[in-house]
Amino acid sequence: MILSKRAEVDRFLASPTPDIRAAVIYGRDRAIVHERADALAAKVAVRPDDPFDVALVTEGDIDGDPARLQDELSAMSLMGGRRLVRLRLDEKASVDKSAAEALKAHVEGLLNPDAFFLIEAGALGRESGLRKAAEASKGAVVIPCYEDEAGDVARMIREGLAKDKVGLTNEALELLRARLPHERGVARQEIERLALFLGPGSGMVATPEDLEDFLGVEPEASLADAASDAFGGRLGAAQAGLRRAAAEGEAGPAAVRAMGFHLGRLRRTLTLMKSGAGAQEAAKASGIFWKNEKEFLRQARAWTLPMLDDIQPEVLGADKACKTAGSPDHLIAERLALTIAGRARRLGL
Repeated sequence: MILSKRAEVDRFLASPTPDIRAAVIYGRDRAIVHERADALAAKVAVRPDDPFDVALVTEGDIDGDPARLQDELSAMSLMGGRRLVRLRLDEKASVDKSAAEALKAHVEGLLNPDAFFLIEAGALGRESGLRKAAEASKGAVVIPCYEDEAGDVARMIREGLAKDKVGLTNEALELLRARLPHERGVARQEIERLALFLGPGSGMVATPEDLEDFLGVEPEASLADAASDAFGGRLGAAQAGLRRAAAEGEAGPAAVRAMGFHLGRLRRTLTLMKSGAGAQEAAKASGIFWKNEKEFLRQARAWTLPMLDDIQPEVLGADKACKTAGSPDHLIAERLALTIAGRARRLGL
């Protein structure tokens, strides 16, 4: 059984049903995977950190002893609570096969029926035997973890800062969201660092100007800058920015999303200007940082709404292609930047 919608995932993690004996949580962002696995572990085991109730098994353990996993799933809890077996996987095919066999045996009740089998994995492909076994079983759930959407990141920022009684204006929130790393664990560390920067307990609500010094430590090769370079017709700079971002761990889908986000800001700005708003007023309403305003307005004077509509399918197509298993996502992002920059050059940018 696959759980992919946020609401159904949250509901299951908060109250796992007794008929489920195993869960496979996987995705590229291991911080999200681990966070959800911890949440589930806290619900299925009375003492999720107690070695008498919980067995933590790694890929290396199984590789050295293929029978280890089924032995752990057959054992009873020494303290009388529900036993939890946690398996952390990377990408070894032999271990994937052993994990799939153990999962099948466990959900069929051949091992300890009171144990819960919790598997954390990276980006399992469709060919994964473990993923196939879990998806086909009524006694197991599969929870794929995707990169956080814009709304998820904004919510994480608000909640993280609220704990320290500080906050951001809408413009500052949008600015920070666009500049945060996309790996959740790193993003949380940056939010904690921002809370310290603003002063825990100060009640400060920061503006974009207040964030200038904080964001100044961010790498210049941010995906937002690369997207701006593409729409500004600077292909070389855009490609260099995307490659630096890739070297820093930014995935292709994040690069495509940054270009789509920049397109959305241009569309909002042009729509507001069409309704009578001044250029600077429209740019500010679209969340443009004051340091980027001059370049952004240069682009807004060249692009038109119909031209943005023409490029939108290219962005959507690249986004879909990046999410296909095994796709060369960084090359797809660079090709999109090439397409956008080419259109921009024809507009005189």
